[in-house]
Amino acid sequence: MDKLRRVLGGQDEEDQGGLTEILDASTLSYSTRFKCFIACFACGVLCSILGTALLFLPKGTQLFAVFYTLGNVAALLSTCFLMGPLKQLKRMFEPTRLLATCVMLLCLILTLCSVFWWQKKGLAILFCILQFLAMSWYSISYIPFARDAVMKCFTTCLN
Repeated sequence: MDKLRRVLGGQDEEDQGGLTEILDASTLSYSTRFKCFIACFACGVLCSILGTALLFLPKGTQLFAVFYTLGNVAALLSTCFLMGPLKQLKRMFEPTRLLATCVMLLCLILTLCSVFWWQKKGLAILFCILQFLAMSWYSISYIPFARDAVMKCFTTCLN
C-alpha cells in the first residue's frame, strides 16, 4: 500500500532508510509514535526531577540547570513523535505562539549560557524559572481559549 501511495504521489520507489522514517513520523504506526512520545516525555520528566534532586549537591546549580534544560528539550521533542517534526516546527512558529516559542527557546539557550559561559548561578536559576513560565505559556497555547482563561484569571486576581 505504501508503494502504491509513493508511486501515485510521484515519490521515488527507493527506500531512503530508517532516518527518513523517523523524520517523517506519519510513516510510523500510531502505537509506535505514541510509545516513542511516552518514552521521550518520560526521559524529559526524569531529567527534570533528577536536576531538582541534584540541586543540593556542591555543583548542584549547574547540574540542575543542565538537567532541567535537557528535560524541557526532551519534552518538547517528544511531541515531534505525535505530529511529526515538520508539522511541529510549523505549529511552533504560527503567529499565535511565535512569541512564546521565541521566549522559550531563548530561555533554554540563556540558561546554558549563564551556567557555562557567564558562570552565574543566580542567573541560571532565574532562567530556569523563566523556562518554566515560557514552557507553560507555550503549552497552553495548544488548548483552545486556555490563554484567555489564564489572562482573565490573572487580571481578576490583580484587581
